[in-house]
Order: sequence, then C-alpha cells, then structure tokens
Amino acid sequence: MIDSLPIPLSPPLTPAQQCMLINLVRRAARAEIMPRFRNLTRADVTTKSGPHDLVTEADHQAEAMLARGLQAMFPHALIVGEEAVAAKPALRDDVSEAELAFIIDPVDGTWNFVHGLPLFGVIIAVTRFGRPALGLLYDPVSDDWILADETTPSRLAAAIGAERPARVSAGGPLHELQGYMHYYLMQQERQEQLAPLLPALARCIALRCSCHEYRLLAQGAVDFVMSDVLNPWDHAAGVLACQQAGGVARMLDGRDYSTTITKGVLLSAANQDTWNRLRDHFACLLDE
Repeated sequence: MIDSLPIPLSPPLTPAQQCMLINLVRRAARAEIMPRFRNLTRADVTTKSGPHDLVTEADHQAEAMLARGLQAMFPHALIVGEEAVAAKPALRDDVSEAELAFIIDPVDGTWNFVHGLPLFGVIIAVTRFGRPALGLLYDPVSDDWILADETTPSRLAAAIGAERPARVSAGGPLHELQGYMHYYLMQQERQEQLAPLLPALARCIALRCSCHEYRLLAQGAVDFVMSDVLNPWDHAAGVLACQQAGGVARMLDGRDYSTTITKGVLLSAANQDTWNRLRDHFACLLDE
C-alpha cells in the first residue's frame, strides 16, 4: 500500500540534476514558447474540453521537447504531460504507481498566452507514488523560477542574481484574506453555495494560471489558493512550493494531497490557523 511506504529522506533529484532540469525548461521556453508568444495564427490554436480550454502549438511542441529531454536524463522515470493525458486519459492513473514520475504542464495559463497576456508559466512536478517530491514553477517572461523539494525550503531564483527564500504570508482573519479560487471552473451548484461566502474575504479572484497563483502564494503576496479541479499538472508542484514556504496544503476534508485524488476541494493557505478559518468558512463543501 502507498500509505505504508517509508518517507524518503533524500530529495528526488540531486542539485546537479535540478540544474539540468531548470536548464531544460529554460531551453524549451526559448525554443518553443517565447517565439510563439503574441505571434500565433488561428491555425495554431485549438480547443479541448470546451471553448475556453485552449491549446496551442507552443503547448504541444514544448511538452514534446521537455518529455524527450526528461526521458533522456531519467530513462527509468515515468514522463506524463498534460497534452499527452488529453489524448490518452489513462496515463494519469500511472502516476500513482510510479516510483519516480515527472508531470509536465508545458504552458500553464494558455488562455492568457493566446490573448497576449504575459502571465503564463511552465510547471514541472516530480512525484513518488503520486506524492509531490519536487516542484518547479517557471516564468518564461521573467526567466525566473520557484523551486522546492521535500527536504529544502522553497526559493526564488533566476539565471542572474542571488537566490532568495520564498515565504508565505502571515495570514490573518477572514476579512483580511486575499487569494485565488477557481470559482468559474466549478459546477453551478457549488458556485451558488460559495457566492454568499465570498464577500467575507478581502479579495478572491483567479489569474487563469496556477503557476503564478502558487508562486504568489509561496512569496506571501496572497494568503490562499483553492480549487476543485484537481489536475496534477496544475497543483502537485504548487502544493509542495506552498508547504516548503511554510504554508499548509491539504484537501478540505483533511487528507494529504496526492495525484490519486480526483474529487474534492484542495486548499493551500499561509498557515494552519488561516487554513482552519477558510476550512470552517467553506464547510458547506464538506457535506457533498
């Protein structure tokens, strides 16, 4: 059983391997993502699950380059990309059985990317039997990234400049809390439950980009991120970045996050007290 496995005491990648991963992501961004930014034709953009779920040649080509590079560096690892899962959904189930898996979101925030907004990123999560072990949240526009693993605090780094720690906010009472919620991705019934509760918070919006939502949470700019759309390429890296920056990330019912969980509400917050306040405030979601 997964729950009986010993908790690894060493990070999944050595410092040298982490550098190789970062360099691969930066190369993919330079080669396949940034040349297409604000340079897409209509033929370069298609849809997946609906009219607002966009995919571009940048998504496909960046994922392909990242997958090739990761497989060469880690030949025994499972490599799973968002676009590969869109074509073959059963691939997602393989992550929970893999001793080492890399989960790729090649262009997170594709809607922003398509419409010329410089608010998108590349997310790489490394998991062990479905549990996050390393997370990379990369911004191709700024060429910087947040990196965290099981044994090391979250840190913000760039190709030029000193690395510095990433720390969550101090949290606070409900009326002071700011955060991100994937409200418009939720079912209408859930939206109707939540709508009367939102004015109690200082601010609750969405950036249409999990990469930057979790980056801002890990850096203390906001106090929480909440979602019930549990795509592992959106959340696995961000959950670890939050936790290793001093925050708390769990399912609303108290379970530890794992890529095996496909239903429920994931709440990541600045600290335990803030997490508890938000859990209690949104307790109606626990009755489902």
